[in-house]
Amino acid sequence: MITRVMKVGIISKKDYMSRTIAIAKGEYKPRKDEPKVWFESIKSMAQVLSNENQELLRLILLHKPGSITELEKISNRKKSNLSRTLKKLESYGIVELPKSKGMIVPKVKATDFIVEFGLHYSSPVPCKDRSPSDRTSSTQIQKSQGKSKTKVSATC
Repeated sequence: MITRVMKVGIISKKDYMSRTIAIAKGEYKPRKDEPKVWFESIKSMAQVLSNENQELLRLILLHKPGSITELEKISNRKKSNLSRTLKKLESYGIVELPKSKGMIVPKVKATDFIVEFGLHYSSPVPCKDRSPSDRTSSTQIQKSQGKSKTKVSATC
C-alpha cells in the first residue's frame, strides 16, 4: 500500500480568518511546510478522521471500487451516507471523486496525517519580526499505520 502523507493544522475560525487576512495583506508569509488543510478543533478533525472513515479509506485502497455503488456493497454502508462522507473527505482533500464513464470513482489522496497546532498559528507574526524569546514551538502528532508519535519543534 502506498503511503501519502498530508499535513493538517488546527486553528480557530477567528484565528484562521485573521491569518488569511494577514497573508492577503502581505503581513505574513506562510512557511512552505505549513499545513494547507485546516480544522477548527481537534474534535472536528477527529470526526473527519474517525475510525469508520479511516476504515473506509482502507477499503477504497484495498478494493479500488469502480463506483460508489460498488463501495456501498464492500463497506455495508448506505449510498446516501457514503456520498455525504466522501464529499466531506473530498472537501478536506483526503479523497477525490473523479467521474469515469458516468460513475463516480473514489480515490484516496491521503493515507497518513501529520497534525500541527501551536501558538504561532493563532497569532502569525513574521519570523523576521520575532525576537528569539517570542518564538514558539509547535506540536506535531503523526499517525502512521495505527501508531501515534508526538514531536515538539521550534518555529522560525
